[in-house]
Amino acid sequence: MDYSLEELLAVEVSRHIHDGEMGFVGVGTGGAAFIRAVGIPAVASRLAQLRHAPNYTIMFGPILDPVLDADRIPETNFEPDLIRWPCRSQITVEEALCIFKRGKMGIGFVSGAQVDQYGSFNIVCIGDYHHPKVRLPGPLAQPDHAAHAKRVFAIQKHDRRTFVEKVDYISAAGNKDRSGLPGGGPALLFTELAVMDFNPQNGRMRLASVHPGKTVQQVVERTGFALEVPDDVPVTQPPSAEDLDLIRTRIDPKKMWLHAEITQEPARLETE
Repeated sequence: MDYSLEELLAVEVSRHIHDGEMGFVGVGTGGAAFIRAVGIPAVASRLAQLRHAPNYTIMFGPILDPVLDADRIPETNFEPDLIRWPCRSQITVEEALCIFKRGKMGIGFVSGAQVDQYGSFNIVCIGDYHHPKVRLPGPLAQPDHAAHAKRVFAIQKHDRRTFVEKVDYISAAGNKDRSGLPGGGPALLFTELAVMDFNPQNGRMRLASVHPGKTVQQVVERTGFALEVPDDVPVTQPPSAEDLDLIRTRIDPKKMWLHAEITQEPARLETE
């Protein structure tokens, strides 16, 4: 069965969404970064609602429970279109973050320029904070995700520049020291090679599955720290025919999410 990397990741993410919980996705920018941070979580969310989690609720920034079927989503992710998106309500950013602080957020979807072996993320800067080589967007709501969400999911590019021994700046706290933080912390990472989870005994990242056609060796070579590798690593389950039909006919037939067409900056993960 033919399927794209974007479809594989969206389906795999959807399998980990629970009925009755809430997930938070940012509005995003464009290109491949949008596909990872917004497009895949959006498709995964709607697929989960249709398949096994009808009471799952998603927030796009301050947009609460928008209609995610293809015929109702905005033409672009620019503000004039977003404010007309059919949804349950639109709330202020402060109210949205308050939902985190009240412990109501089940999943926080994040991404970053760097992630370390304990799941700490960096979207602030590369290099010394006071004299950075690259200045990144800034922490945005990542501290709230990491501190309060019950689980943190990330869809990341898998290379040694991203998976690093130590992040240059912590914009989202990982598992190394969570004293005083009520949330569950990082739970799952999804990349073009594999799915990673975290060892509950020591908080370190470990390999959970490799995607069809990929190898454990490829994952190890493209990770900049000693990833925990179990003796028996399963293969990520491919999308079913029903999964693909829902994505291609009801959720994202125009690739607005999975190819970032909604951003007016289309992209593909497989051509990076």
